[in-house]
Amino acid sequence: MANRIIYEPSKTLLEFRLLPGMTAKDCSADAVSLKTPLVYSAGGEKKYTLNIPMVAAAMQSVSGERMGIELARKGGAAFIYCSQAIASQADMIKKIKNYKAGFVTPETIMPDMKIEELQKQSERTGYSIFPIVDENNSLLGMIGRNDYDVSIHGGMKVSERMIRREKIEAGVDLSDLKAANALLIESHQPVLPVVDREDRLLYLVFRKDIREHLDNPFELVDEKKRLIAAAAINTHDFRDRVPALVEAGVDVVAIDSSDGHSAFQEDAIRWIGSNYPSLPVIGGNVVTASGYLFLAECGAAAVKVGMGSGSICITQEQKGTGRGLATAVIEVCSARDAFFEKTGKYIPVAADGGINTAKDIVMALALGVDYVMMGRYFARMEESPTEKIEINNRIMKPYWGEGSARAREWKSIRYYQAKFVEGVEGFVEYAGKLDNNLPETVAKIKSSMSTAGARSIEELHRVAEVEVVSALSIREGMAHDIYMPGSASEQQI
Repeated sequence: MANRIIYEPSKTLLEFRLLPGMTAKDCSADAVSLKTPLVYSAGGEKKYTLNIPMVAAAMQSVSGERMGIELARKGGAAFIYCSQAIASQADMIKKIKNYKAGFVTPETIMPDMKIEELQKQSERTGYSIFPIVDENNSLLGMIGRNDYDVSIHGGMKVSERMIRREKIEAGVDLSDLKAANALLIESHQPVLPVVDREDRLLYLVFRKDIREHLDNPFELVDEKKRLIAAAAINTHDFRDRVPALVEAGVDVVAIDSSDGHSAFQEDAIRWIGSNYPSLPVIGGNVVTASGYLFLAECGAAAVKVGMGSGSICITQEQKGTGRGLATAVIEVCSARDAFFEKTGKYIPVAADGGINTAKDIVMALALGVDYVMMGRYFARMEESPTEKIEINNRIMKPYWGEGSARAREWKSIRYYQAKFVEGVEGFVEYAGKLDNNLPETVAKIKSSMSTAGARSIEELHRVAEVEVVSALSIREGMAHDIYMPGSASEQQI
């Protein structure tokens, strides 16, 4: 006989509704904050605070470097999938970290370099502006493509064509992009060198980067103003993969597994904690309080919750293991709060799987999670790695999970994993760019929280009142009993 039998059916997010609360004047949708912890950080580092409670799942059909870049610019994060070669994944992380750094670590040249050599370096790197420094890295000048003609000046030294230091406006120990923008406006320069008090070059700040920053005020950046980069790892090659990701600049890693309550995850989390103590590790997935406590005590900095609830996941069908996401969230978040009260460490919870709409996100947040991990939602976007195709006059994008045959082909060759699939392949309808979808989703989340009387996700956890709904109540909440001309069936619904 089973050790424990639970007769209460597990529930999904669809079976709950958020009740309205008192909406104060300072609780309008515009005043709602969606900041939420990505991982536990003993030092409270700002880079580990999401500005929107949404991250993209570590899937081949969802999170490549383009999604990593664009979602970080919007205040979230995308976990670069690990079902690829280590070098390939590390290269994706490098592209995210180097994309729009704000404060760019420059490629410098020496004053005796020939113009013809500079031209070759410019063609090789794609850079058009170079700072010139001496052996102490002191700034001597700047040179750009408008400062020379290789057919005329090719044999000359860059020092003969550079704009000298005394004619260049520079920022001293500058770390704020708005201050850098003010200096650039006054200087009429396209780029601002940032130097220390001994005039040693630190960074370059480009006008175009500042414009992008001002257009994306919620972007998630590290202490060097570089975009946050997140990656998935597995429990097989983490001793080789993690060092490469750290060298590439990764900020946080998540273990990609449908079963996080395992000795294999414990080994990975403890090894990373010993060898890279400043690298936060997200564990999971789990669906029970004991699973959460196990990972938290191993040293996980956050925990993913969910098993078998994703739209392309068939773990429950194949193995009979899993749990309704809402029930899992309620139990795990209760364990999180108890762990926090006991230890003082708040280890965030992420709901992962089966979350597709703003309503789903709101319900998961109200039930206690700190943020959600989504696959299908982001797979539909222009920024996902797959190509658009036309099916029956509809624009679609391929979508498959990491448990599908397509993804597991890579894993089975290398790790000899189980010879059956836990996911399917299909298509999702193309939705356009993130810019065309994310603002509306965020607006809906904020509006729901305002209606509940919550100014923040933390407050939502305290004040939310949630009710189980019947099937008829769900139907009542949809359009019904009207005739809608032009609908697919053109009949009364």
